[in-house]
Amino acid sequence: MNNSSTRLSLNSMDNSSNGDNENNNAVPAAVVSIIQPQQPRDESVSTDDDNSGREYSGVFEGPEKTLEVCFRPINNNSDNKNVLGLRQLQRRDLDRLCGRACCTILSSISNDSLDAYVLSESSLFIYPNMLVLKTCGTTTLLRVISVLIEMARRSCNLEIDWVGYSRKNFSFPGDQAFPHQSFHQELEYLYSHRNLCERLHGNGYTLGPVTADHWFVFVADHAALRAEGDTDRVLNIMMFDVDPSISQSFYYENYSSTADESKEDEIRRISSEMTEKSGISDLFCSFEDNTNKFLMDTRAFEPCGYSMNAIRGASYSTIHITPESGSSYASFETNQKVASYSKLIHSVLTTFQPKRFVMTLMADELGLQQMTEQNPLEAYSSIGIPTTTDESSISFKRSSLASIKVEDDCCCMMGNWNRV
Repeated sequence: MNNSSTRLSLNSMDNSSNGDNENNNAVPAAVVSIIQPQQPRDESVSTDDDNSGREYSGVFEGPEKTLEVCFRPINNNSDNKNVLGLRQLQRRDLDRLCGRACCTILSSISNDSLDAYVLSESSLFIYPNMLVLKTCGTTTLLRVISVLIEMARRSCNLEIDWVGYSRKNFSFPGDQAFPHQSFHQELEYLYSHRNLCERLHGNGYTLGPVTADHWFVFVADHAALRAEGDTDRVLNIMMFDVDPSISQSFYYENYSSTADESKEDEIRRISSEMTEKSGISDLFCSFEDNTNKFLMDTRAFEPCGYSMNAIRGASYSTIHITPESGSSYASFETNQKVASYSKLIHSVLTTFQPKRFVMTLMADELGLQQMTEQNPLEAYSSIGIPTTTDESSISFKRSSLASIKVEDDCCCMMGNWNRV
């Protein structure tokens, strides 16, 4: 395994260093008509869950911050609380969590395994013993940690077992609010909560070239040895400069309005039309079968932008798009335990036709062993896809690859691909 990564010690961090080496590739904004999503905290207001702040400036931090927290029963207690686990949290609890991160819940879907929420900035997924929260823009994701620890302990009789936080380097680091103004600051913030939970003690890593797109990862793993079938894999594809003909599908004004239609009905209809026109509906049809279909929740934003969640069994997939010309961004993430990622990766890239993309994979060793083909980040030094406009093809070449094994069995991989 290629250890081309940098480990950051929590005990020897330089507080004066920004440490992020963020680049300046502009990523535009997706604006919600119901609320204003791109609003960092107003530091002059002391309200803990306040999400007021600056006006939309015309740029948007597309790549998401991601927090995954796994829990276990306190003292191995198997009472009824632990059957539902985190899924028994009330809506007011979830609203409080999202308020800490400066985002709001817009809609939700559920099945027997999990609940999925579309947010004003990205998505929230809740399992009985795991929570995954993804937020973009200037959200303050890590501020949910203290409240989440409290809620899980008080309402669900659960304690932290595993924590993972990750994000790509920011395009607009100066727009970020505390505690996300640098990776060092994020690590210090996590480390400062050890009085609430000693299992937050972990380490931070940087994967990829610090002079180009790179990936920050924090992992605190205190889980016992997992059962053979209890594996985890998360694939994320972050795509930049989406083809303009495809980006146009995500502008609200390109869809008709009806005078006698309520605003909520209009949003629901246009969300569905966006899903069809952009090819996202076909994308999910390409990897589902008649006996196990995806349940989907889609959302169109004004004046542009799109989010969607899809769940099937215990797996989720999520897409988020900001389409402004010249600086568009789309992301696809899934924890589907597929034997081969080849078809999925090619279908996603064909749908969005980006000029460059970053692909990450976080998995445990058992999860990697379940794949029938070589790790896709290592296998694809080059990738070819068809264009949507003619019979020509597009080729991507991998420019960098980094991987590291952390906390016993957590494997983190990151690669950059550019169109050639």
